[in-house]
Amino acid sequence: MAATKFGKVAVLYGGHSAERDVSLRSGQAVLAALQAQGVDAHGIDPANVPVTELVQQQFTRAFIVLHGRGGEDGTIQGALNTMGLPYTGSGVLGCALAMDKVRTKQVWQAAGLPVAASVVVRRHETHDWAAILTQLGGKVMVKPAQEGSSIGMSSAATSEELAAAVAQAHNYDHEVLIEAWLSGPEYTVSILGDQALPVIRVQAAHEFYDYAAKYQATTTQYHCPAGLDKARETELQELAQQAFRAVGGRGWGRIDAMCDAAGNFYLLEANMVPGMTSKSLVPMAAKAVGISFEQLVWRILELSEV
Repeated sequence: MAATKFGKVAVLYGGHSAERDVSLRSGQAVLAALQAQGVDAHGIDPANVPVTELVQQQFTRAFIVLHGRGGEDGTIQGALNTMGLPYTGSGVLGCALAMDKVRTKQVWQAAGLPVAASVVVRRHETHDWAAILTQLGGKVMVKPAQEGSSIGMSSAATSEELAAAVAQAHNYDHEVLIEAWLSGPEYTVSILGDQALPVIRVQAAHEFYDYAAKYQATTTQYHCPAGLDKARETELQELAQQAFRAVGGRGWGRIDAMCDAAGNFYLLEANMVPGMTSKSLVPMAAKAVGISFEQLVWRILELSEV
């Protein structure tokens, strides 16, 4: 496809979510890569420009690089559907499901896919924290149901820590997911079209792969090859593709997983608009199979649809 065939492309980035800063960096990288290849691409920040401007300014498709709420939860996808504009990535249902960690786990459980044991806590509910810790094995990870980039996440191993972790997570969402702690390595699998890219093993110097480890630390290590033998790598890639399809994923995305102490894979979450910064994992996985950043954004744009 020639660059002119894409028409006038809006690169949507920024927005109002807690991941705005990361989205701005991702969007600027995507915009520069598209423009370098002759695509008539323009940056649009929905925090400053109404989405209806896309029609008025005669854009013909959108490259979504909005992370978090408002961009990764089906909201912008629904608006673009209404306007009849093709866009990158998953549709309304896939994005809405993947943004909600609780519903994602429920779908995966129903599909027979492996997920860690968990408890959902809603704001203002009263719980026996000691009993929950006992039920989930003594140490847990606490997550807001609908945030990305590890925002609002923390671990807990005592009743006091769990109460504080849940209170912190409730600052971001009325539902909080408490998951059994997984002590094995963390992996991520990028999806591009029908292809699962090479697995990356993430090794953070922090207790877990938190926001600082993702975007600020220089000590986080990314291993690609991931250190898995071929059979295990294929197993995880196939699991990631099943997980992506189960929540209605299309175009591109990323599935995160971890192992328990016995080496069993467990799915963590689905990312429908993954990061595209210099530290991001999808470009890293693509590079491992000879796909440059410019080729990657071109391919994602090619996969855009209504």
